[in-house]
Amino acid sequence: MTGVIPMTARRPSPRRPSNSQLLTRVRDRSPGLAAGLVGGAVAAGLGLGALTVLVMVLWISSPYPDSGPGGALHVAAALWLLAHGVELVRADTLSGVPAPVGVTPLLLSVLPVWLVHRAARDAVDADEDGVAPPVGARTAWAGVVLGYLTVGAGTALYAAGGPLRPSWAWTVLGLPTVVALSAGTGVWTAYGRPRGPVDRLLRLLPDGTRRVLLGPREREKFLVAVRAAGAAVAVCVGGGAGLVAVSSVWHGDLAREAFLQLTEGWSGRCAVLLLCVTLVPNAAVWGAAYALGPGFALGTGHGVGPWVSDPAPMLPPFPLLAAVPDAGAGTPWNWAAAVVPLAAGVTMGWFVGRGGMRWSVRRTAVIAGLAATVCATALAVAAGMAGGALGVGVLARFGPVWWQVGGAALAWGAGVAVPVAVVVRVCGGWVTRWRTAAATKAVTRAAAKAAEEASKALALAQARTTASRTAEAPRTTAQKAVPPKAAATKATEPAKATSAKTPASAKPPKTPVVAPRADVTLRKKTATPVTPEAAAAPPSPRTPPKPPESEAYDLLPADEPVEDVWRDEALRARWDALRDELRNRTPEPDAPTDAEPEPSAAQAGPEPAPPAPEGKGTSGTP
Repeated sequence: MTGVIPMTARRPSPRRPSNSQLLTRVRDRSPGLAAGLVGGAVAAGLGLGALTVLVMVLWISSPYPDSGPGGALHVAAALWLLAHGVELVRADTLSGVPAPVGVTPLLLSVLPVWLVHRAARDAVDADEDGVAPPVGARTAWAGVVLGYLTVGAGTALYAAGGPLRPSWAWTVLGLPTVVALSAGTGVWTAYGRPRGPVDRLLRLLPDGTRRVLLGPREREKFLVAVRAAGAAVAVCVGGGAGLVAVSSVWHGDLAREAFLQLTEGWSGRCAVLLLCVTLVPNAAVWGAAYALGPGFALGTGHGVGPWVSDPAPMLPPFPLLAAVPDAGAGTPWNWAAAVVPLAAGVTMGWFVGRGGMRWSVRRTAVIAGLAATVCATALAVAAGMAGGALGVGVLARFGPVWWQVGGAALAWGAGVAVPVAVVVRVCGGWVTRWRTAAATKAVTRAAAKAAEEASKALALAQARTTASRTAEAPRTTAQKAVPPKAAATKATEPAKATSAKTPASAKPPKTPVVAPRADVTLRKKTATPVTPEAAAAPPSPRTPPKPPESEAYDLLPADEPVEDVWRDEALRARWDALRDELRNRTPEPDAPTDAEPEPSAAQAGPEPAPPAPEGKGTSGTP
């Protein structure tokens, strides 16, 4: 039975994941609808908790609180709803008529908007390793919105039993709108700001406007208009803030008196100071409305503008209201506020003109008008959010009127931005053409100079080539006229005459033998033999023959460098001998090139006899 295969053996069951692995998978999964719900609820809880902590700290530090901790919690819930643009209603009034509180501190609205935006963006993002895909845009958006509105509904129900009750119409319309827009921007940012959602929103516009904004080449122009409008809005709001600051300093005594009159304790003064800080963006928008011309309303039938100021007589004491200009007709100092919209219009026109260098003048004017429209829309929305009602009767209108601000901004943009854009476009075209012409001239000059230098170099090279050919022509003619054997005979005659004149006893001086130094190594080179045929052959007319290597010694330094090798007289004498031998072997320019070089005095052995002429013996003279 040992060779039988057991067919009934159980197969190994698949390994089931452990609890830790399941937890890891659940934790690493991309968040879905449930995670979006949790993220939205957490974002709402963070904003509500921050305001609750602030209100509770002020209530605890107050020496004479009007209510208990329940009243402070109700106030915190009401403030959280007010930050979302929900209008509150104050039921406890002297007249018994409920008074609305609709002025939303814009700085207070930044916290909930940022929290919703961040929650929606985090709900879409995939895990850190990038293994799990991101959540769908609609799923993440719906989860965050539902989670946030769930907490908001509970907060509204709780705040309804307090002194500041939310208006249910504003709660149903304002709170979902703010949350939906903030979550939508968060999801859009998480997906890399794609163009598809923006194009779908722009398709809701009329055909003419949609064609202008969604054309193949119109997108760039629309972006230029949006950037120009954004710069103009920033200049307007910044200028309005500057006007408020200057007026507050001018009316510093009234502002200090109003600040001290509201409360006496330090906790109350801290609360007033925080309220003033949160209302600074509102005051900047009010200042921009004042500079544009329409101004703002301080009560029904009481407007404040650069031409005339007529505030309501019974205004509550508040530090920011102390910066309101005095009642009466405007002065040149009030009219100087027109510098703000003028600067905004110039800025808008500059941006459009610089961005439209490749457009026509008509197209530049159209884009400047589009930028003015976008700027007017943005300022109108800001004016509507910065104002509201603070009561009934006279205080029913408090702040700038949005349609008046939008109309004035459009007029300033059309009257200033469009001409400036056209001027910048035309002048920019002139400057561009002048720069192009200057650059073309510079390139042309450089090219002409380079061509001239190249022609000079070519002419010089041709002249050198002609001169070398002219100098080589006589040598070539002389070599062809003299036979090789006769030239060899004539070349040997001076050598024989020199040997005849020299006595036999005369010998070349011997180099004294000196022991080599310890730090110098002598190495002997092997001499290359020279055959008679190679010596008698005429060399090339262009390439001079290379002298054969002589029997020489190389001075190789030892481990330590030699300070001065020429102090040794033997080495100097050997160097002189080698130099003389090299000079004797190198033919002179004027001498025939086929002459045999004289033997060096450093070579040992008898002097070879000259070759005998044809027809005669080896002895005798020619």
